[in-house]
Amino acid sequence: MIVIQNVRTPSRVKYRRQWVKRLQWGVLLGLMVLIYGSHAPLLTLTKIDGQVPFNPSSCVVMIELAKLLISLATLILSGDISALRASPPLALVAPYAVPAILYALNNNLVVVMQAYMDPSSYQVLSNLKIASTALLYSLCLGKRLRRGQWLALGLLMAAGVCHSYSSLDLGDPDRDEAQQVPKLHVTAWGLFLVLVYCCVSGLAAVYTERVLKSQTLPLSLQNLYLYVFGVAINGLSSSTVASEKSFLEGYSGVVWAIIAGQAANGLLMSVVLKHGSGITRLFVISCSMLVNALLSWAILGLQLTPFFLLPVSMIGLAAYLYYR
Repeated sequence: MIVIQNVRTPSRVKYRRQWVKRLQWGVLLGLMVLIYGSHAPLLTLTKIDGQVPFNPSSCVVMIELAKLLISLATLILSGDISALRASPPLALVAPYAVPAILYALNNNLVVVMQAYMDPSSYQVLSNLKIASTALLYSLCLGKRLRRGQWLALGLLMAAGVCHSYSSLDLGDPDRDEAQQVPKLHVTAWGLFLVLVYCCVSGLAAVYTERVLKSQTLPLSLQNLYLYVFGVAINGLSSSTVASEKSFLEGYSGVVWAIIAGQAANGLLMSVVLKHGSGITRLFVISCSMLVNALLSWAILGLQLTPFFLLPVSMIGLAAYLYYR
């Protein structure tokens, strides 16, 4: 008797696996966009008389510590505790210190830049990190992008500028002067610093992706190495910054929610960099601007203008051009 195998079964299984994988990525990226977009509105809810009631540097340390503890717990639950018993070689661990140093440098640059430009100008100019990340992604990782993909990234950067521009208050100059409203201004030194900030931001993302993909270690172990240095460097930076508030002073339920969300987002981002690309990270951040605006409208009562539809359309077109 001749048995004819069902040739459709393998294709169905393959299709089902692809659908499940796409669904998992969709949930992961959607969750990241939601967490990124909710950060600013939640931070606004913590303010008392226009000021945050806690020490921001201590919050960064707590976020890094949370990511470290979650990575350690994940490693133990997965049964890969043998990696913790032996001391890893220095050449294996040392590369993970570089991202922590770069991100700490950028956190300090953000503070320094405020003396050379107004916050609105910083918000607009910081969109240049999309271009710097794309260039470093292509040069350092050897990823050649199509013309359509470069056009998509240009649209993504333009969408960020349009969204930032729509939030600026370009009112009556005489009224602003009478009310002592800060004017838009950027010095030459400020422009230089924002370019350094964008390059360091892109380099940190590209370097982290390269390290995560170049080693075959479990991701939870790689995260453990990353956040050991993150806690150490940010803890050292926090101890050198003079603050009137104690370490955990002013912490509320909303602050702890911010810490939990940012810790989860950092861990999810490592999944994207390990199994996806840093360009996907740029799309996540750009989409989060839209979620930020919608949440600010729903929670804080901020007004949305028809101009808001322009960056929405540009981001949608950019995603289509890049991933088609």
